Amino acid sequence: MSDGASIRRRRLCLACNQRFTTYERYEEIPLMIIKRDKRREAFDRNKVCKSMRIACQKRPVSEEQLQEITTLIEQRLYITHESEIPSSVIGENIMKELRQLDQVAYVRFASVYRQFKDLHQFQQELSQLMGKGDAQDAPSSGEPTPLP
Repeated sequence: MSDGASIRRRRLCLACNQRFTTYERYEEIPLMIIKRDKRREAFDRNKVCKSMRIACQKRPVSEEQLQEITTLIEQRLYITHESEIPSSVIGENIMKELRQLDQVAYVRFASVYRQFKDLHQFQQELSQLMGKGDAQDAPSSGEPTPLP
């Protein structure tokens, strides 16, 4: 078993002093994602990357950056040591990273992920994005800023 997926160990039986070999393998617990409709499916990093790739079409974002974000998100999920994670956790992580990477890609992803019902919800999201990016110290009146 020299495929690198197992560790070969030589051992000694304490009762009879006979040597023997054991093979140890790392057992990875599959990460299950709980979808909005309560279905469960295995985590697929390609789906995460594909969804970001769609949001980043025609934007100055490299494939390498998308792969790095995907790896970062995957690591965050495994660090939780949970075997089942709601899809909303992944969506929020993607939005957090896209917001820092490219704001247009962030808005594209958020519009699909958050399933905006009308223009008002979309406008609120843009207002929050513009408020945090441009005028962090300006007081918020709670009303959405009209688009020009």
